[in-house]
Amino acid sequence: MNLKSTSKNPSPSGRLGGEGAAIYIHIPFCKQACYYCDFHFSTTLNRKDEMIHALVKELQLRKNEFKNQTIETIYFGGGTPSLLTIEEIQLLIDTITNNYTVVEFPEITLEANPDDLTVAKISELASSPINRLSIGIQSFFDEDLQLMNRAHNSKEAKNCLLEATRHFDNITVDLIYGIPNMTSERWLQNLQLVFGFGINHISSYALTVEPKTALATFIRQGKYPTISEELALEHFNILVAETKEQGFVHYEVSNFGKPDYFSKHNTSYWFGKSYIGVGPSAHSFNGKERSWNVSNNIKYIKKIQAGEIPQEIEALSKNDRFNELVMTGLRTIWGVSLEKVVRDFGIEYKNKLLKNSEKFIDQGLLEIITSCDSHNHDIEVLKTTEKGKFLVDGLASELFVI
Repeated sequence: MNLKSTSKNPSPSGRLGGEGAAIYIHIPFCKQACYYCDFHFSTTLNRKDEMIHALVKELQLRKNEFKNQTIETIYFGGGTPSLLTIEEIQLLIDTITNNYTVVEFPEITLEANPDDLTVAKISELASSPINRLSIGIQSFFDEDLQLMNRAHNSKEAKNCLLEATRHFDNITVDLIYGIPNMTSERWLQNLQLVFGFGINHISSYALTVEPKTALATFIRQGKYPTISEELALEHFNILVAETKEQGFVHYEVSNFGKPDYFSKHNTSYWFGKSYIGVGPSAHSFNGKERSWNVSNNIKYIKKIQAGEIPQEIEALSKNDRFNELVMTGLRTIWGVSLEKVVRDFGIEYKNKLLKNSEKFIDQGLLEIITSCDSHNHDIEVLKTTEKGKFLVDGLASELFVI
């Protein structure tokens, strides 16, 4: 048995320290298209070899962007990264370690689908530098999986977790709630199955209808049940209560982790750390600018082969950066530090934030509490209440400065 873990994450009251950075690698391939998905991917693997070489070259081309920073986390997302061979994964990791400064024990996450996680594949991954798996279960019930056009079935979901937990300690499971015709009893059974496997992290999202997806088309044509926000809220409340009882910390709106098992990579996003996104459609952030690569595999490959980064760049205004701080901060248990608002933006932004928050504080959706920063200093923090968590995106938008 090769039980794999990572170095410990910050406690719920702390923050990730230092000025470390992250690398995200987008693998734009899937076996089939889930009806709800609006991420960039292709269901043909014809250009997979070319894509891997392009990813390697982009990593090499962009190494100077992080010449003064240390990589703390590497994340393989998609798409379906578990479609890669172990040799392809190793090549990409080696390219990073050969071109960037990387901490001694980086968190390296691979997103995977249950149908790819055979006994042999899990054993290979356990012998690789991958030390965290993100497994897209979504549901343990075949009727739900078929409704979403997932590639795996219930049996594969359970078998892969049974085997993965023998080799990996750091596993997160994705679940979707608010699925039409999913009763609260069935949703509770999904959660209890995850708890039974001893999983230490759950990422859970409401089923949403994104424009230009098959789901949106089916609902418009009357071929798919409509999505109920009331059902999603009911499921969300069950999720919050049950994970709390099992010792999980609800540290971000969609993320629940046992102490020491928070996602370092995702947490770096919420704390505004720099990251490079490699691959078609991948986004990058350096604190002042946001950029994104072209969402087309062929165009991406051709540009990279020519030594060009096929990206658009947006310079973030002061208001943009403030709004992002509010959005990401409110989604987490750490909230928005009023001290940081003053330090980074000025007292007038704090005053605007407090004024815009008043009615939501009166409604019991937001609150101001005293918390501790990373240096154990008392600070005032604006955060959502339990009642306000499900409404966080709407609340944040009401606090934006335009």
